[in-house]
Amino acid sequence: MKLSLNKNILKFNCMLTFAISVFLLIVTPGPGVLSTAGFGAAYGFKKSLSYVFGLFLGTNLVFLAVASGLIAVLLSIPSLRIFLLILSTCYLFYLASKIALAGSNIAFIKAKAPPGITSGVLLQVINPKAYVVNTTFVSGFAFYQSSFAIELIIKFFIINAIWIPLHFLWLYAGTVLHELNLSNKNQRFINLMLSFSMIAAVVISILYSF
Repeated sequence: MKLSLNKNILKFNCMLTFAISVFLLIVTPGPGVLSTAGFGAAYGFKKSLSYVFGLFLGTNLVFLAVASGLIAVLLSIPSLRIFLLILSTCYLFYLASKIALAGSNIAFIKAKAPPGITSGVLLQVINPKAYVVNTTFVSGFAFYQSSFAIELIIKFFIINAIWIPLHFLWLYAGTVLHELNLSNKNQRFINLMLSFSMIAAVVISILYSF
């Protein structure tokens, strides 16, 4: 009885550690959350919901691809791996340049049409951070050793329970920033810091790819 209780406590502690790690890895700035805040600033909360839903679908597709082993198979093809690395790196540098060159505009991304579901899905598909993070989630934090399938299902719900409110908070933060009357100096400083964050994401993605 005592041994069973100790196992349950250990399992709970591991799940709690996993949940904290999910929070820390998702909340850190990356293409997903930065673009969420950016579209919130550019278009407002309601018009950006479809984009966030696309990110949600893309995130879960990446999780399933990593969990099934499909990504490991695809990335074992050198030419495809290099192509995806170049594509994602170019996109992240493009996004970083949009942030840096935004001048006095706090909106991180400027586009002529509101973002849609497809845009959100595609961003996650080429987002290297999504693959790194989901690989960490799937391969680490083994708290249900008797059934890997059950563990994946539990992780899936924990991830989404944290992912959804965090991205809504980033979206709301973008809409709030849009309403602030900041000085040009402060706005440019924020843009440069966001740009440096994106460049750091590029460097990290390259390092994780070798």
